Amino acid sequence: MNFVVYILFSASLGKYYVGQTQDLEVRLQQHNSGRGKFTSTGAPWAVVHQQTFATRAEAVRLETTIKKRGIRRYLEAI
Repeated sequence: MNFVVYILFSASLGKYYVGQTQDLEVRLQQHNSGRGKFTSTGAPWAVVHQQTFATRAEAVRLETTIKKRGIRRYLEAI
């Protein structure tokens, strides 16, 4: 089973959000329907980057790295 690290962007807030999931379509729908604390405002959220991993451990490792570095800085580096 694959795991996806994703970065979302809200044009209305001008902010990014990073997360990881097994089903990106379902997770994006949850974010856009207001089911997340941070993402409840700012809908619609759009996927600006995604990366697939074979294990959850790898996905969590990248998610943590992105959060530590800062999402904007990470996107500038790729």
